[in-house]
Amino acid sequence: MTEPRPYDQIEEEFGHILDESLDPRGPEQLYEIVGSLALLPDARVLDLGCGRGTHALALARRFGTAVLGVDPDRAALTEARDRLEAACRTEPELASRVRFTRGSAEAVPAEDGAVDVVWCRDVLCLVADLERAYSECARVLRPGGHAVVYQMFATDRLERREAAELYRALDCVATSMRPDRTEQAIAAAGLRIDDCVVLGSEWGEHVEERTNKAGRLLLHASRLLRAPERYAERFGPRNVEIGLGDCLWHVYRLLGKLSGRVYLLRKPG
Repeated sequence: MTEPRPYDQIEEEFGHILDESLDPRGPEQLYEIVGSLALLPDARVLDLGCGRGTHALALARRFGTAVLGVDPDRAALTEARDRLEAACRTEPELASRVRFTRGSAEAVPAEDGAVDVVWCRDVLCLVADLERAYSECARVLRPGGHAVVYQMFATDRLERREAAELYRALDCVATSMRPDRTEQAIAAAGLRIDDCVVLGSEWGEHVEERTNKAGRLLLHASRLLRAPERYAERFGPRNVEIGLGDCLWHVYRLLGKLSGRVYLLRKPG
C-alpha cells in the first residue's frame, strides 16, 4: 500500500468523491417490506401510532387492505379523519377500508388475532413500557402475522447532555432509545425477529440528497440556538425547545448520533 498523499494535495479530489451518492435506501423501503408479505385483499393492517393518517391511507391505497389507524392524540385523529373524508371524494372505496380510533401502544383497541400486519413507524421511542406494547402487538396479530417496526436509536456518538436535551424536548424515553432494550421486549412478547435492517444514516442521506431538508433544519437549529428569545416571544419557550429538538433529530441522524432500524417480526403459529 502506497503512502497516502498529504491532505492538502487530495482535498479537492476527495471532495469530488464524497459528492458521489452511496445510493442510500429511503422510507419507501417500509412499503417494499409490506409488499414482500404478499397480503391478500382481505388482509387487515393496524397502523399503530397513525398520527395524521398519512401512512394508513397509503397502505390502503397500495395494498387494497383494510387499515385501522390508532393514536392517543385526539387532534391528530381529527386531522386523519379529515384527510380520509377528503380522499373519499375521489376514492370512495377508502370509506369502507380505513378507520381511525383512539388508543395507545399499551392498550390497542382491537381483538385478539384481529390483524395480519402491524405497521409501527417511529413511535415506540415515546413508550416506556415496551414489554406491554410488544405484547399488545403479539396479542392482536393472527398466528403467522407480521409486524413492521421502524425505530430510531441512540448510538455511542450521542453525548449524554445531547441525549438528555433531545429526549426532554421530544418526550423520548431514554431506555426505549436502546436496541437491546427493544429486542428484549420483542422476545418477551413471544415475537420472532425475521429480519433486522440497520439503516444508520441511510434514510437521512436519501432525504437530504433529494430535498436538502437536513441542511435547512441545521440552519433553523443555528438560529434557534443563537436567538431563542426571538422565537419564544411569538411561539412560547416549549415550542422553541420542541422545534430545536426536531431539527437536531434529523441532523444527529446524518452525524451518526442516531441510527434507524427496521424490524420485521413474526408471531409464531
